[in-house]
Amino acid sequence: MDKIFATSGAISALIGVAAGAFGAHALKDRLSDDMLAVFEVGVKYQMYHAFGLLAVAWALSRWPEGVSPLAGWFFILGTVLFSGSLYALSLSGIRWLGAITPLGGLAFILGWAMLAWGIYRA
Repeated sequence: MDKIFATSGAISALIGVAAGAFGAHALKDRLSDDMLAVFEVGVKYQMYHAFGLLAVAWALSRWPEGVSPLAGWFFILGTVLFSGSLYALSLSGIRWLGAITPLGGLAFILGWAMLAWGIYRA
């Protein structure tokens, strides 16, 4: 499992850097300042949780029996729901996509809670 989450974290960071560059260069003149800020929040949280996935991978390699892999799955789900909905909202302008974002935030919170609990129990 640790390799899955390490690889996922690296790929998520790669996508986050690419999305950040895309936003800074290609979207700068195409989106309003508000929508560009929404896009940038998606990039920031994707990057934070890419590092979170690397932390899960490290914890799993150190305490394979004590850390729940659910932490990593929650980070992946959170990235798709939170960052994905913000990317889609900012690019499409479809406002109801913002209703999905808090579900991703909840997944992030659960991921951090699972990681903390799993390390504590190890």
